[in-house]
Amino acid sequence: MDNTYPVKLRLTYKRKRKYFGLTGYSFTQVDFKRITGDKPRAEFKELKMKLSLIEQKAMDVINGLPAFTFQQFERRFFNKTGTGRDLFLSFELHIEHLKKNGHVGTTSVYIAAKKSLETFYYNRTKLSFQDITPEFLQKYENWMLGTGKSPTTVGIYLRCVRQLYNEAIRNDNTIREDYPFGRDKYQIPHPRNIKKALPLSDIARIFRYEPEKNSPEHYYRDLWIFSYLCNGMNLKDICLLKYGYIHGEYIHFRRAKTEFTNRNSKPIDVYMTDEVKEIIEHWGCKPVFPDNYIFPVLTDRLTPDQVQKKVKQATKQCNKYIKQVAGKIGITGNISSYSARHSFATVLKRSGASVEFISEQLGHTSVETTAGYLDSFEDEQKKEMAGKLTAFENTES
Repeated sequence: MDNTYPVKLRLTYKRKRKYFGLTGYSFTQVDFKRITGDKPRAEFKELKMKLSLIEQKAMDVINGLPAFTFQQFERRFFNKTGTGRDLFLSFELHIEHLKKNGHVGTTSVYIAAKKSLETFYYNRTKLSFQDITPEFLQKYENWMLGTGKSPTTVGIYLRCVRQLYNEAIRNDNTIREDYPFGRDKYQIPHPRNIKKALPLSDIARIFRYEPEKNSPEHYYRDLWIFSYLCNGMNLKDICLLKYGYIHGEYIHFRRAKTEFTNRNSKPIDVYMTDEVKEIIEHWGCKPVFPDNYIFPVLTDRLTPDQVQKKVKQATKQCNKYIKQVAGKIGITGNISSYSARHSFATVLKRSGASVEFISEQLGHTSVETTAGYLDSFEDEQKKEMAGKLTAFENTES
């Protein structure tokens, strides 16, 4: 014990007091009296001036608030001292938050986005939110495309920037009037994805194909079918499924991709067809306890990094064997585990389901996202529709 005490800033508002440990100073009681006395000497005089500057900064913040609250004061005070207004610092804080919560995949995206922006900004260590203008963002997009990056990558990185900018507005570290995104400002590119959906005839061939029983080809073919029948569930969500998610004839689950970013998302309800039940019965881990994973990919007590690696390996294997199956049954073109998700959405569309219904089944937060999944109608349907344009035989001459 050195008999010193931290110096705190005390604010009183409507008879309520709050102390802020923002000064960084600690003194003994004797020294503090010398500093705050009428005529402090030598180094105590300089310390009094520094404490007075802190008080003046606090007054400037209070006078600049439209309505005082302790929370708003704290946010603005930190803003005055230079923390929270910098994009790169916001990246670092958000990355640490993601790591702490085990969001390995999203963490890697934010790290890559930060590194890209730092390179574009000549490796500077600070970038104020006020400097992020529509012109700045357009120059960054042009630079990215000029270095061979795709519009998809540009969109992924700039959605990270938009997320952090929105957080800065909520925390009063910048103002909404300077917001650079949106109509008549900068719009993040949303390139249309190359469609990955299969026609129903190809999906039927995958169902009818008979692989060697209990082989890896058999297992991963069944995982692809499981994904297709279960609302296009992606491999990570399949790996995370536990028996406790099964309620009667339904599987209730939340997408791992959106659980962190959208806390209000609804669980997705999947009706278990006979085929789904058979796949679970055949490949499901035993014993059947609520806390046990259904499929033999993950185990308890894995770190987020270990989960990510195992899911990545399972996805790689599924892609390998579904391509192998496709080659054997004559399906051309690129096929992967993700084709099951796109195929699920597109088959529903071709069956007359509304985009809103499909969006809900996929667990999307907007129908615009769903629209990117929906494939065009099959070639036979296109030909049929085109033929109707010149079907004049039933018309009067």
